Amino acid sequence: MTAELKSASQGQTMILTLSNPGFHNALEAAMYAAGVEALNAAESNPEVRSIVIVGAQGNFSAGGNLHRLQSNRSESAEFMAQQLEGLHNWIEAIRTCPKPVLAAVEGAAAGAGFSLALACDFIVAARNAKFVMAYSNIALSPDAGASWHLSRALPRQAATELLMLGNRVSAQRLHELGLVNLVCEPDQALTQALALAKQLNGRAPNALASIKELLNDGANASLAEQLESEREHFVTNLHHANAGEAIDAFFAKQRSRN
Repeated sequence: MTAELKSASQGQTMILTLSNPGFHNALEAAMYAAGVEALNAAESNPEVRSIVIVGAQGNFSAGGNLHRLQSNRSESAEFMAQQLEGLHNWIEAIRTCPKPVLAAVEGAAAGAGFSLALACDFIVAARNAKFVMAYSNIALSPDAGASWHLSRALPRQAATELLMLGNRVSAQRLHELGLVNLVCEPDQALTQALALAKQLNGRAPNALASIKELLNDGANASLAEQLESEREHFVTNLHHANAGEAIDAFFAKQRSRN
């Protein structure tokens, strides 16, 4: 069986399943292109409010296929760069998608699998899930945005520990570091991620898109630039129909309590 990214839906949530039987859902080029295509479809479909990425058969993803990587050593550097470009296009698509993207992690999230989870807006992980930045274990440096996300989310020493030592890290430890949003019981990651997605689906899509864009841009903006951007988003969203409905509903709820 070949590696593929399966797409399904539950209510207003698109579910993307990493499937690579026999290789613990290792990532392959076909998945990258399918991932970008799925996110583009989700962005243009108003019926889709959120996206959940999950792994098949009890594992999130083992990251890169080592057999393929070993074989690629005999290929040109340009060939390998093209392979990585496909993966990196998918990571960028997740980050720039205006709709929330959630990772539901069971089992192992290793190497690029861990990087893929970090690119998502939320991570829901089973208590027994294991995360490992496995790159240095095989004399490689990170890809798929691992160093970018960790350097912004963690103190330098914590990011260095994860990337240089390549030790397995529990979901609870990552929760304490602020990288995992919710730790749940085994076999419940997808259920809990869908419940979280349902909460997000009930919020105004334009507001969530603005929040995601502001967070993406904020790390590299000056305070003055960020304040200007916040002003523009705020004014636009205030004049959106969703704000009018939400504010009216808030007042109606207050009146019903009195």
